[in-house]
Amino acid sequence: MLLQNAFIGSLVADAVSMPVHWYYDTVAMDSDYGCITGYVKPRNPHPDSILWRSSFNLPSSRINILHHHAEFWGRRNVHYHQFLEAGENTLNLKLAIELYHHVISEGSYNVDTWLSRYIDLMQSPGWNNDTYIEEYHREFFMNLARGRKPRDCGVNDHHIGGLSHVPALMAALEVLGIDDKATLKEHVMSHVSLTHRNRHTASCAVSLVNILCAVKTGCQVQESILEFADKHFCTGNLREWSSLPDRSVVGSRLTPACYLPHSLTASLYLAWQYSSDFSGGILANANVGGDNCHRGVVVGSILGAANGVSSEWLQGLHSMKQLERDDVSSPYRIKEIK
Repeated sequence: MLLQNAFIGSLVADAVSMPVHWYYDTVAMDSDYGCITGYVKPRNPHPDSILWRSSFNLPSSRINILHHHAEFWGRRNVHYHQFLEAGENTLNLKLAIELYHHVISEGSYNVDTWLSRYIDLMQSPGWNNDTYIEEYHREFFMNLARGRKPRDCGVNDHHIGGLSHVPALMAALEVLGIDDKATLKEHVMSHVSLTHRNRHTASCAVSLVNILCAVKTGCQVQESILEFADKHFCTGNLREWSSLPDRSVVGSRLTPACYLPHSLTASLYLAWQYSSDFSGGILANANVGGDNCHRGVVVGSILGAANGVSSEWLQGLHSMKQLERDDVSSPYRIKEIK
């Protein structure tokens, strides 16, 4: 069940990165948190926060996705995840957990039933305690409020957050006995396009599916990355970068920001560099800053599939309680975590 480990790895990497998410000033990040070595609670102020210049007003009062967090939009220095506890997951990964449960309970992946679930969750007060709602969610619900059908609410978005659900969906399908790469790819593409209608997002999602499937069948991480993502960098670059500090690569040679396809290159570099070290890879990803939560989905899923996830990371991960809840049948339980 290696794709289960990929999913867990994505959750761990997101939770580790959460307090330093979207820190682009690494001097400020080091001053505020030091070196990240485990799960940490976020705190205000967040010097790189852009909530002060963000606003969101839906054209219909019948739809609300900000809830009590709306008062923090437009304020300076507000941490995006200010109310989360150490070891909690951000919004996109909370949705990934719900997607995982939903697909297994339905016995298949169905676009319309998932969209209905997604819309209900986002409008449920108290379900999500994240202050920040990523742009693609806001645009989706803006279109919904304008009267578009749910299948037509996705937008042209090429942020790496569009890959957040890929490991979860693949893991759920694995539980159901669906592990054919062509079928996995078809479902992933259908799901990603519901919110992210962009060629870069689609291409990067396919690359991640290919790499995870290769690792699942026994291929080495570095070999899999070079085979299925060679268009993102050359072997010569990898050899040169491997001797440099992580922040000299992600932050100087490669962007720490969120835009695909360049953010995938940064993610795959970290997975390549730490191919046999899950903990080292997710901590390096957190400590280079930028969009490390969503980049962590890629890094954590690949390294989790290849190396497993140790119990020390599971103990502090809040979402393990959700994944092991007793009110559902046994297929929900994560199995064979190394």
